[in-house]
Amino acid sequence: MAMDGSEEFGPFGRPLFDDPAARDLSRVGVVDVGSNSVRLVVFDGAARSPAYFYNEKLMCMLGAGLSETGRLNPEGRDRALAAMQRFAGVAEAIGATPLTVVATAAMRDAEDGPEFQRIVEELTGLKVWVIDGREEARLSAQGVLLGWPGAEGLVCDIGGSSLELAELASGEVGKRVTSNLGPLKLRDVKGGQKGLKRYIAETIDDLAAQMGTGHKRLYLVGGSWRAIARLDMERRGYPLLVQHEYQMTRKSIIDTIKWMEEQGPETLRARTSISATRMALLPIAGQVLKQLVRTLKPAEIFVSSYGIREGMLYEQMPQVLRERDPLIEACRFAEASSSRVPGFGRKLYDFVLPLFGSARTDQKRLIKAACLLHDTAWRAHPDYRHEVCFDNATRANLGGLNHPGRVFLGVALLHRYKNSRAGSRLEPLFDLLDARQLKEAEVLGKAMRLGAMFTSPTHDALPQIKLYPKKGLLEVKVPAHADALFGEVAEARMVSLCKSLGVEPVLKRKRR
Repeated sequence: MAMDGSEEFGPFGRPLFDDPAARDLSRVGVVDVGSNSVRLVVFDGAARSPAYFYNEKLMCMLGAGLSETGRLNPEGRDRALAAMQRFAGVAEAIGATPLTVVATAAMRDAEDGPEFQRIVEELTGLKVWVIDGREEARLSAQGVLLGWPGAEGLVCDIGGSSLELAELASGEVGKRVTSNLGPLKLRDVKGGQKGLKRYIAETIDDLAAQMGTGHKRLYLVGGSWRAIARLDMERRGYPLLVQHEYQMTRKSIIDTIKWMEEQGPETLRARTSISATRMALLPIAGQVLKQLVRTLKPAEIFVSSYGIREGMLYEQMPQVLRERDPLIEACRFAEASSSRVPGFGRKLYDFVLPLFGSARTDQKRLIKAACLLHDTAWRAHPDYRHEVCFDNATRANLGGLNHPGRVFLGVALLHRYKNSRAGSRLEPLFDLLDARQLKEAEVLGKAMRLGAMFTSPTHDALPQIKLYPKKGLLEVKVPAHADALFGEVAEARMVSLCKSLGVEPVLKRKRR
């Protein structure tokens, strides 16, 4: 691909971040012109864990009929051009220019792709970068790295006209392969169902020969995979509908594809709100996924909402930024922009940590995240703050956070504002944690609830706490300059925390 003398800026001719290490607030717009859909995403927020400021998609089906005609779908061309004209106007209005536009399989395979590329630039001013399959695989894998630092395994990205595999190891993208296993392309395979099944199996066998089998993890990227994951949730009665980091097994995938075939598209659409256009692709996509997991035999299977668009951001990040924790960065940004006393979360973390002396590194990062978020919902009505906190934690667009981690954060923040969770409408989600995890989240929440009583601009009013589990005691030392802050409410919160810990309080106050 031509670089126009701008190789130092990567494949798009310019950096997406002027100074990635310094720009905490960045509004960056990217357009993904795929074989199925055309999508505009504008990222805004902490550069390491960008928020989705704007997200609009149109199912244009540019790749429909491409195998037979060799050309882009005419109706899809018109719809895609109209969408990109709109996207250019939207980006101008919200300050997200210039847009970076990348096109994949349909545009690179169609004989009229270069012509359409020229028309888009003439009418919208948008330069479209048409990338090959290996580059598409690399960018999608980098998108996974944005959400999973240090991810290991295979990334499988499905589009309308192609399917790519990329290897991730030690935080780097390794081998990459591309294929024609996109649902739009597979519609045109000859020989009926038997011919289609044989073609899928032979192609996946070839991919497996190149990439190997038995990888620890398979990361699924693409709208068809997310739709199948949504159906898996529906079949299982899964209580949390966030698809990012949703985990499936080989058996659950096969069971869901069978269930999908039995239910029929109209029933499934009514239950899940999956579009008719997407639903029409799922029978073929399901056959591909079923064969893929049977052949590759991954130990774990996860869905990634991060893909090529996020990979375009990751492309521009310096290594020092890539190494930051996306969850903690997002929580720091939330604290800085939404809490009443920014910076107190760090001190609160130091305050509660003695209660979790044996916590692993992955547990400590959740504790730190909760402390950073503890005061970000203060604008909500007091009677609903506990629910708002829980909803924010479990439904937010956060990377580096699996589903049990979301619920742990949610329960901890719920108890930051409310002693009891009994009878809550949120109870079905609590089942994603075991009894020990629920108790730890409750203790963390009540400890933050106590620590919040000592909020001060100088962050030096917090007591010191020490847990003596064998003695059944919690020692609370209040510094002299903070003694006036330890009133009846603080004492009641201390007692509640001790009740959850199953210990007795020992209060030591230094009076002036």
